[in-house]
Amino acid sequence: MSERSTDDRADDRPDEQNPSYVVGVDYGTLSGRAVVVRVADGAELGTGVHAYPHAVVDERLPGSDRRLPPDWALQVPDDYRDVLRVAVPAALADAGVDPADVVGIATDFTASTVVPCLADGTPLSEVDGWADRPHAYTKLWKHHAAQDQADRINALAAERGESWLPRYGGLVSSEWQFAKGLEVFESDREAYDAADRFVEASDWIVWQLCGTYVRNACAAGYKGMLQDGAHPSPEFLEALAPGFGSFVADKIEHPVGTLGERAGGLTAEAAAWTGLREGIAVAVGNVDAHVTAPAAQAVSPGQMVAIMGTSTCHVMSAEVLREVPGMCGVVDGGIIAGLWGYEAGQSGVGDIFGWFVDNAVPASYAAAAEAAGEGLHEHLTRLASAQEVGEHGLVALDWLSGNRSVLVDHQLTGLVMGLTLATRPEDVYRALLEATAFGTRVIVETFREAGIGVEEFVVAGGLAKNPLLMQVYADVTRLPLSVAASEQGPALGSAIHAAVAAGLHADVPTAAKSMGKVRRGVFTPDETASAVYDELYAEYRALHDRLGRDDRAMRRLGAIRRAAAERRTAREG
Repeated sequence: MSERSTDDRADDRPDEQNPSYVVGVDYGTLSGRAVVVRVADGAELGTGVHAYPHAVVDERLPGSDRRLPPDWALQVPDDYRDVLRVAVPAALADAGVDPADVVGIATDFTASTVVPCLADGTPLSEVDGWADRPHAYTKLWKHHAAQDQADRINALAAERGESWLPRYGGLVSSEWQFAKGLEVFESDREAYDAADRFVEASDWIVWQLCGTYVRNACAAGYKGMLQDGAHPSPEFLEALAPGFGSFVADKIEHPVGTLGERAGGLTAEAAAWTGLREGIAVAVGNVDAHVTAPAAQAVSPGQMVAIMGTSTCHVMSAEVLREVPGMCGVVDGGIIAGLWGYEAGQSGVGDIFGWFVDNAVPASYAAAAEAAGEGLHEHLTRLASAQEVGEHGLVALDWLSGNRSVLVDHQLTGLVMGLTLATRPEDVYRALLEATAFGTRVIVETFREAGIGVEEFVVAGGLAKNPLLMQVYADVTRLPLSVAASEQGPALGSAIHAAVAAGLHADVPTAAKSMGKVRRGVFTPDETASAVYDELYAEYRALHDRLGRDDRAMRRLGAIRRAAAERRTAREG
């Protein structure tokens, strides 16, 4: 974005007499959501939601009987375009605003979600002859089949003393761009060679909107391992796998845009999809968790934001650079320009609770919930809320989808210890809620030990609606817990960036003051509960360190499972 004078920026302030609007679009794991927001005050006037028709492709390719291996998670790129065709017009209709008054659009995406595509942005899976090739499809963030590649990246980087490795807490995730790229290189060389680019979906959707490919600083830094203007060297990549040394130059290297910057103007085609005016500002892309921080007015040092949904991502900014073991990364300007942005996360949170309700709750509980006019989650929460802390006698490990921080190992698995014949479903449900809070406490303590202060915990996302869960987090972390007032945190955060890209706010922190929403100190720690949780956390931490660091039992079980799955696949043809 070009430099402007203070007077010019003053002229950009929203005109309340002639209101302007922006659209934020949040691409989640299963659906996309659009929200129409008034620039002057952040009022959310209309929403539209579109579920991806193909959801997560983790069993068989679309229209095929071909079974996918374990730990795969793919998506169909045209589902993302459908969000623009369906959710954006629906949000405009719901808001009742004149599309002529909409001045900008911005998007956020899960990450690292990677689209192999041609030089013009066409996804490889849409090219004739490639629909039946798994590696031609978008690899969703939760595609964990590249763990072997991640392990080798980590081992070689540690052996060579690569300077970028500590910026990622000493461990690179299987979810990230390089591990997934290496997986394609080694598993389907034809697909690797056919793809001109491996593009973050957060950038691909912006490309679809404005016709310009711009990498965003957030995804490039956290997921694409761009530090101090450079990626891992060709020498490192060639040592990793002969022929892979040109991965950066051939597949991912491209100009990077600052968050909040204008990527381009809305194309005629995208205007027809969305019902918006051609030429309006399209902001540089962003990652769903990081874009939520300004929506919750959490852009200052000491404020950790947890975006809690199927998984949880923890982000915060600081004035200092520190190397935090097991963090997902630290990036200069990764959240807010001028500050170091830190990220950590938990691979499974809401997914864990959903798994339990879908697979481990007897029919009698479903009947009781229906009789009480409750959903199963609500019913179990009410029963669990009646317990004293520690009454269930259980401790669980929250690794049903692996561990993202601080162990960074997606082959770790879940555990519930202390089961007896008297254990009830609500006991296990509460233990799983608590396990995710204990996982968050590990992250908070690790940051503090590295010299990054955490003074306030801010929650955004759908799980903030569960009061028991929120109180457990406050009690376990011993932190005051604030709640983002918007139920559409990422979409609102994107709208804030759209307002900046359109020139109606000088920068993201300024826009956040006017458009962000938060309720401070909604939950505070209860000392009696916190004291008992300290005891339970000690047991959790002992299990965490033994099974996560010292004992390879979970990995051995995983190897047995994968071998059995391969035998079944071979038998079924």
